[in-house]
Amino acid sequence: MSTAAGSLAPPVVGARRAGFLADVASVAGRALRAIPREPEAVVPALIVPVFFFVVNVGALQELAEQGPVTDFKAFQLPVAIIFAVTGVSRASALVTDIQSGYFDRLLVTPVHRLALLLGLMVADLALVIGLAAPVVGLGLALGVRFETGLVGILVFLGISGLWGLVFTGFPYAVALKTGNPAAVNSSFILFFPFAFLTTAFLPKEALTGWLATIATYNPVTYLLAGLRSLILEGWDATALGQALLAVAAVGAVSLSLALFTLQGRVRRA
Repeated sequence: MSTAAGSLAPPVVGARRAGFLADVASVAGRALRAIPREPEAVVPALIVPVFFFVVNVGALQELAEQGPVTDFKAFQLPVAIIFAVTGVSRASALVTDIQSGYFDRLLVTPVHRLALLLGLMVADLALVIGLAAPVVGLGLALGVRFETGLVGILVFLGISGLWGLVFTGFPYAVALKTGNPAAVNSSFILFFPFAFLTTAFLPKEALTGWLATIATYNPVTYLLAGLRSLILEGWDATALGQALLAVAAVGAVSLSLALFTLQGRVRRA
């Protein structure tokens, strides 16, 4: 009788893996759906670059164009784009998930661990390109013209998006390591050396002393040069190649840190 009863017992059913791409899409979809519900995290990321672009052009254009810069609006547009896309991420939302225990609950499911990070980054890529597009539109409205045409604008947005994507590795590493929202918010300070110790306001040949030395080793110098070449010069394979190498170099560091801290968080959980 016990044997018969045992044979009628329902089988144990567990969750099965949906596949890596499906996991990435699921995490990215959740992150994208949350963006409209958190305008306070997105609107400043658009207002700040527009503000600096308008103020810098209005205050410095005449002075800059008396020197080595012939079109200051075009020269400043890549700087505004860098401000728009750098440091924009779902790292704060990840901290909320960690503190609420939601992240730990995900870890007891069959979801691919790497998808928990890559899904957020996919959403970040869509977000930063969405932020860069209106800034480019403002530049076009103010008279900036791309020597490379429409294709150049798309490449400009693509490279900008890649930069924004690789930089997210830093706040994600902080979020996964600390689970502290204040630490994540303060991680934006890492951006300032990248942004200001470079060719943000003057061409590299106009810089002198220690600033010229730092700018030479700053990857944003080459990123800005590549973006500016699309506007001012046309298709410059050397400038674009150096820009992509700069993005790759920063990405190798930031994404390695993010993956390392993700492994540490998974082990602790």
